[in-house]
Amino acid sequence: MDLRLDVFQLMPSFDSSQSGLHYSVHAPPVGGPSDVVLLHGLGSCGEDWGLQIPYLSRNYRVITPDLPGHGRSGVESASPTVLDMSRAVSELLDELGGGAAHIVGLSLGGAVALQLAIDWPSQVRSLTAVNTFARLRLSRRGLGRMVGRLILLMTGQMDWLGEWVAGGLFPGEGQTALRQAAAARIAGNPWRAYLWAALAVTRFDCRRRLGDIRAPTLVVAGEKDTTVPLRAKRELASRIPGARLEIIPGSGHVTPVDAAGRFNAVLLRFFEAVDSSSGDVGLRKARAAIRPE
Repeated sequence: MDLRLDVFQLMPSFDSSQSGLHYSVHAPPVGGPSDVVLLHGLGSCGEDWGLQIPYLSRNYRVITPDLPGHGRSGVESASPTVLDMSRAVSELLDELGGGAAHIVGLSLGGAVALQLAIDWPSQVRSLTAVNTFARLRLSRRGLGRMVGRLILLMTGQMDWLGEWVAGGLFPGEGQTALRQAAAARIAGNPWRAYLWAALAVTRFDCRRRLGDIRAPTLVVAGEKDTTVPLRAKRELASRIPGARLEIIPGSGHVTPVDAAGRFNAVLLRFFEAVDSSSGDVGLRKARAAIRPE
């Protein structure tokens, strides 16, 4: 599968003076109804959304930041939290001045998106949380992977870490190219920055505030995700008022990559429902756009 990294070679990228984040902007020929912000997972960067950008940027201005300590974004504090990352995204949105945006987050990016919807609700037009959690409670396999990550991190073996993590994300026989790309991406992280981000994930817990989220919310779950259990995503959807859960058959943890076509269609349908409506009617239509599981 082509990750479409060429998209990023053609589109402008910037460094934010306010938030300190590096980001890219992908805009349609004519201004769209609203912005879409795509937040990547642990050890990745904005380039991981290469299969969504050509599709979404036909109608939306798509913003893909590198979260603090990832890609070409630095870190302001020694050990940034999910709240720190969310604040940086909020500052970037203030700087870009596009108004409330559709916020989409994968895994760590989903946790950042949840925090943004809780603490900066005026900036969130809709929320899509992909294979993420309100509090990380790993499956047995996921717990084993996390322990293994920490061991490799503490010994500075980023190449081994990249290969090991990528093998869990893309285990299929036909996923060799995806596995290699993910391994290289993860191995390129400074080990301290990766460790800080991993610790931020383990400390994150927003369960008590999920009821405060008012944005139309879609929770996306890969059926075969072995990192974040399906029960965690069911719980997330049940605690956010009006949220709906969409399970993507055959998909693992990185649904935007291994099930891009289905994911893109679900995402666009959700955005269009939100954008075509307003107020209470808009909420009902947006929530109805996603079938409950």
